[in-house]
Amino acid sequence: MTTRGAGALGLTRRLLLHAAAAASVLPPLPACAPPAAPLAGGWVGADAARGHRLRDLAALPAPALQRRAGVLVVGAGIAGLAAARTLIAAGLDDVQVFELEDVAGGNSRGHAMGGIACPLGAHYLPVPGEHATEVIELLDEFGLRRIERGEAVYDERQLCHSPQERLYIDGHWHDGLLPPLAALPAAQRGATLAQYRQFAEAVEQAGGARAFAMPTERAGWNDALAALDAQTFARWLDANGFDAPALRWYLDYCCRDDYGAGAAQVSAWAGLHYFASRHGFHAPGDAAEERDGLLTWPEGNGRLSRRLADGLGARLHPASVALRVTEQRDAVQLDVWNDGAQRVERWLAPQLVLATPLFVSARLLAEPPAALREVAAQQRHAPWLVANLQLRDALDDRPGAPPSWDNVIYEAGPSGPMLGYVDAMHQSLNPVPGPTVLTAYWALGGDDDTQLRANRKRLLDTPWQDWAGAVVADLSRAHPDLASKLVRADLMRYGHAMSIPTPGLRGSAALRALAMPQPRMHYAHADLAGYSVFEEALYHGRRAAADVLRADRARAAHQRGSANAST
Repeated sequence: MTTRGAGALGLTRRLLLHAAAAASVLPPLPACAPPAAPLAGGWVGADAARGHRLRDLAALPAPALQRRAGVLVVGAGIAGLAAARTLIAAGLDDVQVFELEDVAGGNSRGHAMGGIACPLGAHYLPVPGEHATEVIELLDEFGLRRIERGEAVYDERQLCHSPQERLYIDGHWHDGLLPPLAALPAAQRGATLAQYRQFAEAVEQAGGARAFAMPTERAGWNDALAALDAQTFARWLDANGFDAPALRWYLDYCCRDDYGAGAAQVSAWAGLHYFASRHGFHAPGDAAEERDGLLTWPEGNGRLSRRLADGLGARLHPASVALRVTEQRDAVQLDVWNDGAQRVERWLAPQLVLATPLFVSARLLAEPPAALREVAAQQRHAPWLVANLQLRDALDDRPGAPPSWDNVIYEAGPSGPMLGYVDAMHQSLNPVPGPTVLTAYWALGGDDDTQLRANRKRLLDTPWQDWAGAVVADLSRAHPDLASKLVRADLMRYGHAMSIPTPGLRGSAALRALAMPQPRMHYAHADLAGYSVFEEALYHGRRAAADVLRADRARAAHQRGSANAST
């Protein structure tokens, strides 16, 4: 990682040339005079080499020591933290949690630049629906929600301040993210409005909130939903005559935003779930309820993961690479590489929670069950880039809607991988704009497996300066002064950020089997829902903990029965 140089900071000639060379995956940068000094920044967060240790090991080194615990939890993302927290609260104190990274939180980690907190991944939590009872209980516990006169009231300081979203089209900012009719060519407006209304009706008729409830374990399932799950969203849209460019751009953008890949990859069930599970879809001019609120913080969901990790203390083992899990007759054995001590450690416990992506779980297990092998072969994970850009001053703005929390640039065609940016200082009560951090998101799942694999390789191989240059170039379409005000760029890369809900995944019997109670090995990850959101991760963490507690009680009862029989 480079350090700040003397003089003005900005994009160097080297950065520009690297970005141009990477044009096959990154948009070309505009021609401009090179600045006087290199850009400070670099990769932060995930250690790719550490994560690949399991994949690259030819043989496991012998363990340097052996320890025992009550319960082992592998993975300290939201699911793993939720499982550990639930077990400790229930009285199982000897819970040991192992995390690959130096900080817990998984995709919900925070960062800071110039004293300004910013996210490294997930940056908001929608106000939960009635079925997300685990989220409701957590928000109550954290003091973010209370009941007044029978109604749920959320802490206004934590709700996303207004204005919330805006869209940049042809030199102007517009309120909201759905392309407004007035910004479209006149010849397209009538047909686009008709399709907006038809799609709103299709979402309403798809089954309602119950059919698309979160967590999905509490949702309904029937032949009609299975038919949606069997085809891509793009195919379903084509078959139903939804071809208006503005609508297709918006729907593709939503898929990339929530699932990491476009409408050509995700299932029609997933495409409709994005709307039906929360706020619906409302055409311009239609009478509609106010959109559900969002809870957000400068560091994003890192605020929640940090609270979940509070109290773990020495039970949390960061920089620990799980190498192998072996289920034995009376215990589960876990071999871990302790990166700090540079040694292999062996842990034994009556039960273990695997809170890792399912393809990782399949590699960890000495003998993975058939259901896990099946899901690991089927499931695809989208790579992501998160770029935090520290600015020394507020950006000049274009006409239209004022600066918002979420800011997106419209593409005249299919949605690209760039998803726009959120402003870390939007929640500040300071009325005068000033220094801030913009967090830009790139979804690199592509439109097919070939693009996905190529993007993952480029994400690993391409220098951070190229990616930073491409991010700045893309955002400079709306903010030409961005490069001149840029102080530093810290980039986070996720090779396997989230499960893409591809056709057939939601209805997979193998996926459901992995969430069933087990005697010793318990799976807990948002992958079990087929897509990655906070609600699903929290649910499966709590569910796995409940399965551990039930198995623990059954084992204790069996031991008491055996003792009584022997006397």
